Amino acid sequence: MNSSKLVFIGADIGSQGVRVMALDEQGELLAADAVTFELANTREEQSPALWWEALTGCLSRIVHDLKTLHAGISIEALSVTSTSGTMIPLDERNEPLGPALMYSDPRSQLEAKACTLAAQGDPCAYTTFHASSGLPKIIWFGNQYPHLMERTKRWVHAADYLIGKLSGVWGVTDYTNCLKTGYDLVRDRWPSYISEKLGIPSEWLPTVVAPGTVLGTISVEASQLTGLPAQVRIVAGMTDGCASQIASGAIRPGEWNTTIGTTMVVKGVTQQPILDPLGRLYNHKHPQGFWMPGGASNTGADWVSRDYQGADLAVLNQRAGEMTPTPWVAYPLRQKGERFPFVAEDACGFEPQGLTPEQRFAARMEGVAYLERLSYDIIEGLSGERLSAIYTAGGASNSLVWLQIRSSVSGRPIQKMKHTEGAAGAAVLAASQTRFSNLEEAGSAMIRPALTVEPAAPSVCEQYEMRYKQFVQQLRDNGFYHEGKVQVG
Repeated sequence: MNSSKLVFIGADIGSQGVRVMALDEQGELLAADAVTFELANTREEQSPALWWEALTGCLSRIVHDLKTLHAGISIEALSVTSTSGTMIPLDERNEPLGPALMYSDPRSQLEAKACTLAAQGDPCAYTTFHASSGLPKIIWFGNQYPHLMERTKRWVHAADYLIGKLSGVWGVTDYTNCLKTGYDLVRDRWPSYISEKLGIPSEWLPTVVAPGTVLGTISVEASQLTGLPAQVRIVAGMTDGCASQIASGAIRPGEWNTTIGTTMVVKGVTQQPILDPLGRLYNHKHPQGFWMPGGASNTGADWVSRDYQGADLAVLNQRAGEMTPTPWVAYPLRQKGERFPFVAEDACGFEPQGLTPEQRFAARMEGVAYLERLSYDIIEGLSGERLSAIYTAGGASNSLVWLQIRSSVSGRPIQKMKHTEGAAGAAVLAASQTRFSNLEEAGSAMIRPALTVEPAAPSVCEQYEMRYKQFVQQLRDNGFYHEGKVQVG
């Protein structure tokens, strides 16, 4: 009988560094390693060679720790998550023709408009291209470096590049990475406008598979560099946002996750794609054929670091807990313009005058909770599907007071999982079609709850219901939010 402890590894390559986590089939963390990039400018371009060096270094240390600290282990599979929209042109030897064009590179704004215009004639096309999308970056590169076009063999996303280096399998991507490169997830094909209107050769575009698909075993070179055994399987990855969603626990229809960091990102699983006439939501495709809609607000927790730098957050949280529910309505948007759950280019934050720093802190936490509630109300209206669970991740989920506010405002329990990092989600994905039969089965076995917060007493929830309605009305009065007919998809 084989008594080996099965191990699954996930790697997350972000703009600031690499994090790798090794989980067993029960979701216990066995080893982890990370490298932070020391780069002067990471916004526009980065070196794929730097990623590879950092990743192989992390993996070799992980392998050492696993063998040293844990007896009888068997490393089974590995997957990679990275930033959506980061693109790399490769030559015929699969070597980069230049630096990776980062998702945060703003230089392809004009090309994004051209992509949007070209896609609008296709009823099933993804049409909300921005400078952060992958497709415009391909056109921008061709406009800037026409002499490199003939040497271009293919374009890859960040995760594709590293998976190619790990496996020796090139020209393959997954459902999530290809969305903002224009792939038609409904008809499962690259739309014709990409070649016919935008002039991008079809041979540059990868084959698309479901995240978690086994692509092969680790390459000889990668095995030698990392110490990973030759039988380790490399599986197709996904974007960092989707991997974090998996780690949060939102992997079945009706389950949603709110990640509140600098911004608030809402992602979930539905039976059908959500058709949003205002373009606030986009739809990734779930490995099991469901859909993974999501939207991102410009509002989140950035006001904490900007306006309370150096403050004792533990004390502020304690005092906020003592005064909530507050009688104040605040919307802590710290820039001009909002994109979710409503689109308003002129939107700006509001709050009552004369509040103390502690009062403002409490009111702003409530304001973000009201915005989250509005997001889910709109999502239920658009989808026609009920929410069954809300999970959470991000820095704001470390505040028990804020979690309590959010649960009471939404009227639903909010759950936080033990490991919510994208690397943990990639490890679950690595196990989903190697040890388990699908992602739901892997999630049930490997994703462990750390905390569940229930709504407060009915009297508290009633006060929040009243304040929530006042919040929505003030958004309307300010001309930011306009309710209209919803389209159910």
